[in-house]
Formats: sequence, C-alpha cells, structure tokens
Amino acid sequence: MNERKRYVIAADMGTTSVKALLVDPEGVIHAAHSVFYPLHTPAPGIAEQDPNRMADGVLDGIGELLRKTEVQPEEILAVSFSTAMHSLMAMDAEGSPLTPLLTWADSRSAAYADRLKQSGRGDTLYRRTGTPIHPMSPLVKLLWLRDENPEIFGKAAKFIGIKEYVFFRLFGKYLVDHSSASATGLLHMDTLSWDTMALEEAAIQEGQLSELVPPHHCERGLPDWAVERTGLPADTPFVIGAADGPLANLGAGAVLPGSWALTVGTSGAVRTTVKAPLADPQGRLFCYSLADGLWVVGGAVNNGGILFRWTRDVLATQEAETARASGLDPYDYLTAIAREVPPGSEGLLFLPYLLGERSPYWNANARGVFFGLTMSHEKKHMIRAVMEGVVYGLDSVAAALEEMTGGAEEVRVSGGMAKSPLWRQMLADVLKKPISLMESVESSGLGAAYLGFWAMGEKAGLDGIREWTHVQEEHQPNPQASGQYGELKGIYTRLYQRLEPEFAVIADYQARQKPMEEGFTKTSGTKG
Repeated sequence: MNERKRYVIAADMGTTSVKALLVDPEGVIHAAHSVFYPLHTPAPGIAEQDPNRMADGVLDGIGELLRKTEVQPEEILAVSFSTAMHSLMAMDAEGSPLTPLLTWADSRSAAYADRLKQSGRGDTLYRRTGTPIHPMSPLVKLLWLRDENPEIFGKAAKFIGIKEYVFFRLFGKYLVDHSSASATGLLHMDTLSWDTMALEEAAIQEGQLSELVPPHHCERGLPDWAVERTGLPADTPFVIGAADGPLANLGAGAVLPGSWALTVGTSGAVRTTVKAPLADPQGRLFCYSLADGLWVVGGAVNNGGILFRWTRDVLATQEAETARASGLDPYDYLTAIAREVPPGSEGLLFLPYLLGERSPYWNANARGVFFGLTMSHEKKHMIRAVMEGVVYGLDSVAAALEEMTGGAEEVRVSGGMAKSPLWRQMLADVLKKPISLMESVESSGLGAAYLGFWAMGEKAGLDGIREWTHVQEEHQPNPQASGQYGELKGIYTRLYQRLEPEFAVIADYQARQKPMEEGFTKTSGTKG
C-alpha cells in the first residue's frame, strides 16, 4: 500500500495579504489562497493594520485552501509561517491589544530615529543588533510610543509583532522566532538574546517581550474554535517559522556564496547569505538571522510594487478602468503602455520615495519626485519612470551589498512584480547582471514550507532547498539600455543628495497639516 503524500501549509503573512500555500515534499505548490486586508494610511507617516483582521485572515486562508483541494486534513504534516518584519503592537495584562499594529511603513517615529542616530548610540545599537536605526524598527517605535502615548506605554504588559499575536491567540503563549526578533532592533545578533542596551534605551523589561525560540519550534493543541475555522486536527504542528525577508532567500535557493535574492513585492529587497553576523561600517545594510547558522545581509526599499498600485489608483485611473472594462489586468495594461517608451523614459526620472526610504539612505523624510518633466512627456513616460525609479532604488542597495560581500554570480528574483518580463529586463539592464526568474515567485512562502519540512525531520539541512528551485527564464543585460541607465543613475543619485535637506523641510510641513494622532485608534481585543 502506497503512503499518501504529506503536505505543509505555508502561511505567508505579508503587508497587504496572507497567502496560504499547499506544498508537497518536492517543493511543488499544489494550491494557493489569498486573504487581503487593508493598510490604513490616513495621513503621512501613519501605516497601521487591524491585528485581529490579519489573524483571522490566516485561519480563513488555511480553511479556504483545504476546502478548494482534495487533500484531507490528516495529510497536513504542519503549518509553517513567514511574516513581514518590524511590526509592533502593545498588549495589556489581559491579553487584549492596546494599539493597532504599527507596520514597517509607519514613520511617525522619524524624529526619534534621527535623534538616536545623532547621539552616537544609534551606531552602537546597529552594530549590536544588525537592525539599522530607522522608524521601521520596533526599537524606534517604542521610543515614540513611550513619549507620545505614555498612558498606553505604561499599561502595556507586552510588546509584540503580528506573528506573535497569531500564536498567542491560538496557543496562549508569547513566542518569537530568532529570525523575526533579529529585525526588531532589540536582539543581540552575536548571542541571539535580548540586548540589554536596546532594552535600556527603550525603557522596557525583558519580561515585556516574547520568549525567544528557534525557527523550527512548533506548537500543538489548536483550540476548538480554530479547529472549526481551519478544518485542521487539533494536534497539527504549527511551526513558528521565520521572517519573510530571510525566507525569501531560502525559497529562492539563494543560500550559497555569490547567490543573491531580489524580491519586489509591496516593498523590495536585495539580499545574500553569510555564515556569521556582519554589520556594514556605513550602516547601509541589515543583518538578520535565518536559521541553522545562516544570516541574511542586504537592504530593503520601502517603495516596490506598492508604487505600481499608486500609479494604477492615482496616476492612471482612466487607463485602469479601460483595462477592467476590457477584461484585462490593469497592471498588465499599464506595463504594456510603459513598453511604448524607450529605456530611460526620454530623460524623465522618478525618485520613488512615497513612503520615505530604507536602504541605503534610511531616511523616513524622503519624498517622491518627478525630475526632468517637459511638455514632450506623456503619461506613458511617467508610468515607465515610476517603474524605473523602483529599479534604481534596488540598484542602490545592490551596489552597497556588492561592496560588502562581493559580486553576484546570479540574481534570483521573486515577488509579485517578478511576474513582469519588463520589470525583469529593467533589473538586468540597470544592475548589469543576469536576472533569473524562478519557477515559483512565492519565495517567502516556499521558504516557510521548506522550513516546515525541516522542522518535522523531513529534510536534512537548508542547502537542500536548491533541489526545490529551478530557473524558468533568464534575462541578460542589454548593453545599449545599460548605457542609458548608467548615465541616468548618476543623475538619480546626485538628485537625492541635493534634495536631502529639503526632504526634511517638506516632511515637517506635511506633518503639521494633518495631526499624526488621527490614525492612532484603539483596537478591539478579540482572542477567538
């Protein structure tokens, strides 16, 4: 009698959705189901989410995934998690949220990041934790919360991220994996323990943070309401998993020297793996734990595919409606429009900093800019310039990464925007490197699934992920386009440098137009 296949469900919690993937031991994704949730941005600097809606999305995603397949619940070996980094919320002593979830994109703590960097302590903390000093960091968010919302700060029994909240709802325990914890700015990267200097800076106690566990840690014993909602047996192992950035490297098979992973989803990142913690003397790059002695070094940009959504919803609303009326995907339609414009957008540049910027500048005050606009430019030029601006931002990270770790023999791309051949060719032309599209663009989810099999003893080590990954298509740099982009990249970099002082001025003006408190709302504390 043949043994039936056993599957792992990967729950990939992103910024705008959770995607549940059904993955077999060979790395084949048999089914997927996404549940979307809103990102609340009522004023500049605010980027919040409802943690209950996100946690519900995880359970609903798993339940719908099983309902749309012929797989039996007993065939699920484990559920394994990937999660977006840098989120923070406060919990009271009864286990109810005191705040919404502050996401990586929430920049209300920008002034605190600036003061910490200027004090000199910021550089020391970065070298200890591997997390750059920036409003994305939960450490910096805690400084802001302490001073701007002292009543809530004083009531908080715990400060946690979104995956910790999901596990608390399901199992009644506050747990955080080393990978996610290493992106908080509160973990000492050499010892994988909570950093005493960071805790003192934030004025919190170790007991206000979750218990640290390795990424292969699992919990069993789903409550009855979760069994009913997901359809899983109560003893199904839930593997805590890791952060989505490091897992994107794992899922792309970029775990060897000279292999880079580039992800363009809502945001974007360029990363490589190393075998020991590594801090950038200039503070441009992060260093986060993956698992099993591997670390991921790289940089993330705030402004990835979310800018294409902005283009669709604000800049090209008429074109998007035309696409929908014709039964076409608006993104495909806009990409086709961008193809009409030659590389370089005929001298139109776009600084893509609508959400401020992380690597390599770590400047929450940065803002978006169209530069070089003339009467000869049309909307199609602006659409392409937005796409190119995102790629220029990723190239800035790649340059710092190459300086720190050496060149890349391959760049493996994933994420939603990697589905576009035009985006991939832009990346090859701007980075001047071969770009490999993997068979699956779901790198974070696939990494979580592999981690789940590894946690359950089905895989011997993380290097085995290479057997799961296969190149579907490769793009070589076009010398003529690379030449155009090389000239424009210099203008792009100088433009940022010259505008940097003015970014702070305009950000201050914008902050005074809409009080930041508008977005800080109480979140209900539903556990079930």
